Amino acid sequence: MNRLARFAGFGRAEAPTQSSGHPTEVVVERMDCEELREPIIEALRGIYDPEIPVNIYDLGLIYTIAISPNGDVAIDMTLTAPACPVAGLMPQMVKDAVAVVEGVGEVAVELVWDPPWSQEHMSDEAKLELGML
Repeated sequence: MNRLARFAGFGRAEAPTQSSGHPTEVVVERMDCEELREPIIEALRGIYDPEIPVNIYDLGLIYTIAISPNGDVAIDMTLTAPACPVAGLMPQMVKDAVAVVEGVGEVAVELVWDPPWSQEHMSDEAKLELGML
């Protein structure tokens, strides 16, 4: 259950009540799904490729970030090579990093190989950091 659901009282044994005994309406501000994009990207920038000292977002390993109106996030990502030693761990690392972003619901990460990763996917910041610019 995400923080928003906990704050709204979902899953409680009994609903909060007013002194009159009637349930209290809990008002929860919804975050626009595009407002979540930058915090998600920042979370992804905290994950580094174990072989290249650049974060996975600027390295170009994240192909898509789809955010639904309810805060669920679907990410398509790739790796620098199919034989990458962290192929089994990286999607879970991505899922864990994004799941803690305030307002995010369920997170699904899919590892894709098409299109194959190339240096063209890297940001200018990553290229500069690696001395390629």
